[in-house]
This record gives sequence, structure tokens and C-alpha cells, in this order.
Amino acid sequence: MKTIMFSGQGSQYKGMGKDLFPSFKKEVEEASTILGYDLEELCLKDPRRELGKTQFTQPALYVVNALTFMQKKINLSDHNYFIGHSLGEYNALHAAGAFDFETGLKLVQKRGELMGNAVKGGMAAVLGINVNDLEDKLKAGGYDSIDVANFNTPTQTVISGPHEMVSDLVKNFDNQGIKIVPLFVTSPFHSRYMKKAAEDFSLFLENFKFAVLNSPVISNVTAMPYENEQISQLLSQQINNSVNWTGTIRYLIGEGVNDFEEIGSEILSKMVTEIKKDYSQVVKNKTIKKVNGKASPALKDSFKDNKNVDFREGLSTRLGNKDFREAYGVKYSYITGGMYRGIASKELVVQIGKAKMMGFLGTGGLSLSEIEEDIKFIQEELTEGEAYGMNFLHNLENSDEEMKLIELYLEKGIQNIEAASFMKVTLALVYFRVKGLQVNNDKVLCKNRIIAKVFRPEVAELFMRPAPERLINRLLEEGLITQQQAMLAKKVPMSHDICVEADSGGHTDAGVSMVLLPSIQKLKERIGTEYEYKKPIRIGLAGGIGTPQSIACVFMMGADFVMTGSINQCTVEAGTSDIAKDLLQDIDVQDTDYVPDGSMFEIDSKVQVLKKGVLFSARANKLYDLYKKYDSLDQIPETALLKLEKNYFKKPLPDIWNEIKKLLIAKDDYSLIEKAEQNPKKKMALVFGWYFEYCNTLSLSGESDDKLNFQIHTGPALGAFNQWVKGTKLENWKNRHVDEIAIKMMDEGAKILERNLYELTTKAF
Repeated sequence: MKTIMFSGQGSQYKGMGKDLFPSFKKEVEEASTILGYDLEELCLKDPRRELGKTQFTQPALYVVNALTFMQKKINLSDHNYFIGHSLGEYNALHAAGAFDFETGLKLVQKRGELMGNAVKGGMAAVLGINVNDLEDKLKAGGYDSIDVANFNTPTQTVISGPHEMVSDLVKNFDNQGIKIVPLFVTSPFHSRYMKKAAEDFSLFLENFKFAVLNSPVISNVTAMPYENEQISQLLSQQINNSVNWTGTIRYLIGEGVNDFEEIGSEILSKMVTEIKKDYSQVVKNKTIKKVNGKASPALKDSFKDNKNVDFREGLSTRLGNKDFREAYGVKYSYITGGMYRGIASKELVVQIGKAKMMGFLGTGGLSLSEIEEDIKFIQEELTEGEAYGMNFLHNLENSDEEMKLIELYLEKGIQNIEAASFMKVTLALVYFRVKGLQVNNDKVLCKNRIIAKVFRPEVAELFMRPAPERLINRLLEEGLITQQQAMLAKKVPMSHDICVEADSGGHTDAGVSMVLLPSIQKLKERIGTEYEYKKPIRIGLAGGIGTPQSIACVFMMGADFVMTGSINQCTVEAGTSDIAKDLLQDIDVQDTDYVPDGSMFEIDSKVQVLKKGVLFSARANKLYDLYKKYDSLDQIPETALLKLEKNYFKKPLPDIWNEIKKLLIAKDDYSLIEKAEQNPKKKMALVFGWYFEYCNTLSLSGESDDKLNFQIHTGPALGAFNQWVKGTKLENWKNRHVDEIAIKMMDEGAKILERNLYELTTKAF
């Protein structure tokens, strides 16, 4: 796959366009007429020394980039994406057909004018340190008025702000031996100080309409592909937002792009080379171990006769969305989420299914053969049309593994999946969704359903829109779907069910449900109006749901369904160890903590874990502190290393590294071994990551001799649940069954709604 790149301001030079202008006399004359000055004279002679001024630089660069692109006569069908750095993004949009040459020049002329007349300030390039360390230094030094303008590479960042603060920072960093280079600009581009220019440009853009893009263009602001209706919004936001070039290239690498062709200079190509080298710090090979501490198969024979459960036809069975309940064939608008490594076990899925609700098997970290065995168990138990589904985690490392899992699901007749941790729509997801599309009496039937767990509006939007056309075309080319299914895919969203994920156990973005849910509900209205779907999209909520009060609150906010997680891992059916459940049943709302994710150590991704009764959270954060402080294991003081080996790892660190190498060799991943051997800090991250994996395994298998090292993902919702059931038979986890908890939560939540609504209306009148 190939991408065309266009450079931005900074790549201009006197004499540029010399070989182009004779071949494009008409375009050069049109440009000079629009601009009101002789463009050729500016570029070739610059008699008034104006080429370095942004109001002149931007139009000149746009024209030279555009003419270079025209001269190359590039076949658009040979290129999958277009990108540009800052100003270069206008050339990318022009190349992709958003607007013609003249319109683009008018836009750039106005942009340059507004940016050139903006508040005065300065910029500087910081080299050799990563952005996290840079931001820490800015914060520690009191440089709150300075913004990060460009994320050019992992170790090349541009800062922007008032002249005096930038000058002071340059002196400060020089004294620290940090390489920092002032840039010859007069304004603090891509910072908060450009807000007025961005607002004025937004008004100017109202005079223009843009065509549908012929090829995807990646936005500097979002590092994601433009949607056609976003062009005006993102072009104005680009002026006062950071240029996320690193994120853009990483996104494209993740999409399979391996060929980057630059138009106009070599600056961007050098950046891409550095980002490619660093890409392994974002997409990592995770070490997976088999876990024996799952729920006992003997539970198979202990399921209660759920036909005798009291399914009340009261308010509790009418909370949420009726269409949701009918679509999945459930009594309650209540789902249990798929927890990693079979904590959401096959027994849990069967138990909740027999209670006329739906649960998802926690397939993350399980092998295909283990998943297949669990599916067989579930299908043998749920024989009367009960609902169930499978978790489907995004695999950043290997899209082929995603496709293998989807192929297994399709082979086994799985119709419901829970898509988790996705930041984009992938080929495997589209294959699952589109493969299940049928027509019945001119109605599109969506046989295969995706419940998409999201914690950001921009990700929710991806699932609310139809499947990306480029992925549909790829499936067609590979003969995996029919032409009819490809046509039907344009009429339905990727998912009719979006589950908003607020602050939860495990991976969390620390989102607030009161903020996220309304935001994504509003987004649903806009997308629904745009596409005029026959069936509306439904929005549910996960995270923080541990009491009937939270159930009542969520449905009062208009949620179509709820999904629970943390409270279910402290039940009889959950596939974690008894000793872990003993710890969990006693926690309160304050007994969780945030720690780094061991598999994404370098980027400081966070998970939420149990804090009470274990030392894992303190030790995990200590390891991260050591990682930030030292560049290799050898630099760590000997006393600290001995403590790590004794209390954390239980063996010498060289032995740990040998274990890791054996695992990587078994996976044929010699490249990661080589990187770690050449980069001591990378090696340290892998060794420290081993500890996280080890602690996860301990909690699942129930190694009581090392309980202090248990890593147990959980959120504060479980603490709230424990307080709610204190003094009742449910205080002990051995009396907690996932179906009984669900029904009790829904029933009590309905009572709270009825009572509070009555009191509110009584007081009002």
C-alpha cells in the first residue's frame, strides 16, 4: 500500500518551481491573478524578501506542490492515501479531489493572511527527548503558556507560545544540554494563541462546498481519515491544534502502508524513517501464557433451573429499549461484558443466557482451540434460542489473527460479538458484519450483530457509519462477500448497538458517564439524520454500574441498555480463582488504583486494578518509576535490583530475560529480541512487562503463596456493590450468581425509578 505526502512550511527555498513554471504557464498566471502579485518572481527571485513570510510562503508552497504533483501524472488508483504536513494537507485534499487548484489557492491565501496577522509569538524544535518527558519538563518548569505544536517524530517535537517564554525555554534547555532550535516564525502556529485566526477561517470556509474525496486523506488534527462532512471543521481546527504527524504515520503503518512517496522535499521522508523505527513501541508483541485457574467444569452440572426464575413483567423488564430486547431475544436490557482470559467464563455465559439475558465470553488471551471448546460447551447448554456472544478484541499486532478468529465465529454460527479496544474499523469486523447481511421483503436483515464498546466519540462515529468502502472492495476482490452484500452494506451502520464505556476495570480512559453518554447520544442523532437508517442506532453504557441506583440513573439518562463487568468477576460462575474472589468481595469504592499496562509500558497506557490486600499496584508503579528514571537494567542500583528479584520476580532478572527470549523464539519473533539486545531500555520494558503478565497469571490460577503480587483488574463499581449487599446473603461471593445479581439490580433499579418519579411529581405540584 502506498501514500503520497506533501511537505509544509519550512520546505520553501528561493528558486523553487524553476523547472515547473515553463510547463504550467496557465496555472502560474491564474495563481498570480488570484494572489495579486507575480508568483514566479516571488519564488525565483524574491526581490522583497517575502518568501519567508507566512502569508507569501503558504500560497507559494501550495502552488509548487500542486504543480509537482500534476507533473508526475500520478495514477490515483495506485495510491491508497494522501497526507500533508500542516499546509501540505491542502495539497493532499486537492490531490484527493476535495477542491480544484484555484479553490485550494484561495483557501491557502486566506489561511496565510490570517496566520500572518495573528498574535505575535515564537516556535522552537526540541530534539532528542520524547514528548512525555518534554511535557513533564514544561510542567515542572512552569511553562504553562507553551503548547506542543507538532508531534513530528517520537523524538522531534515543536513547541509554540509567547516570544519571551519560548526564549526563556531555549536558554533553560540549552543549560540542561537539551537540543532546542528556535524557528524563524513570527507567530505561535498550531497553538491556543491561533484561536481567533481559526474562528475567522471557519467563517471564511462557510463560502465553500467540498467534493467527495476520491481517496482517503488523514487529518493532522485527528490522525484519522477525513469524513467528507468534516473538511471545513478540521481545516479550521488545524490552525490552532497540534499537527499529529507521528500519529498519522503510525495509523497508516497499522493500515498496512509500507511505501511513502514525498512531493516537494525529503523532510517528511526522514521523519517517516524515524517513526517506522519507533513503531514497535506502540504495536507490541504480547506474551500470552495458558491459565489453569478457570471456573471448574463441574459447574456445568450445577446450573439452576432458570425456567422457575421469577421473570416479572413489571417496569424492570421494560427499562431500556424494546427493539434491543427483541433483536437479541432477551427479557432485560442488560448484558454482561467479556472479561479477559475467560474470567467471563463459558459457565457465566450459560448462566446469564438461561436467565433470558445475554453474556459475552471473555476470549482475550485464549487460544483458538480454547475458544472453540468454550463455544461448543455454550452451544450444548443453550439449546432453546437463548442469547449469547463472543468478545472480540482488537489485535494491533496481527490483523491475520483477527480474521482467523472471525472465521471461527462464522464457522460456529456466532451472531453476536462485543468489539472492544478498537480505534478503527478493521477488515475482520467488516467481514463479520457484511457476511450476515440478507434481504427479506425489501428489508435489510443484519444477521450478524456487533456491540461496539467505545470510550471516545470519534470511535463511536466510525461504528455508526456504514462499513468503509475500501474494506468492502477488498472483501469483494477476495471473494469473501457477494456483490449484493456489498450493496446492502451501504444501507446499514457497522453497528446498531454502541456501548459507551466510562471509567471501568482494566483498560480505561477514565471517562465520565455523565459526559460521555449525552455526547454520543447527540452524535447518534446527527448520524441517523445523515444516513436515514431504517432502524435507529441504540446507545448503552458500561463502567461504574454496581448498584440499583446506577441502573436507575443510566436508564433515566435515556440509555437503551446497560453492560456490567467488575461485579460479575466476584460470582460463583466467574473464571478467576477463589482467593481472588475472597479479596474482591471485601473492597470498597476507594480500593482500586491506576497502574501502567505491562504490555504497553513505553506509552504509559493505564489499567485500573485492585489495591486493597495486595502490593501489585504499588510495585507496578515503582517499576514504571524505575523505567522512567533509568535507561537500562544495569543502571539500577544493585540494592534495588536485589529487592526486585526477591519480592517481585522471585528469580534473577537474567533468567527472566532468557524466559522471554524462549517465548519470542517460539513465536518466531527474532526482530523483537534483536531490538531489545540493541536497546537496553526496550529490554528493560520487556523484563518489567513480564512481571505484569506473571501477576495476572497468579490471580487467575490462585497461587496463594504469592498473593501480594496478584494483578486483578477491577473498577470501583464492585466496591459500591459490596456496600449495597453488606449484611445480606450476597455479602459472601459464594452466594453470588450472575443471573440473580442481574435481576435484583434491575428490579431494585425499577423500584427506585418509580419511587423517585412519584416523589418528584408530588413535590412539583
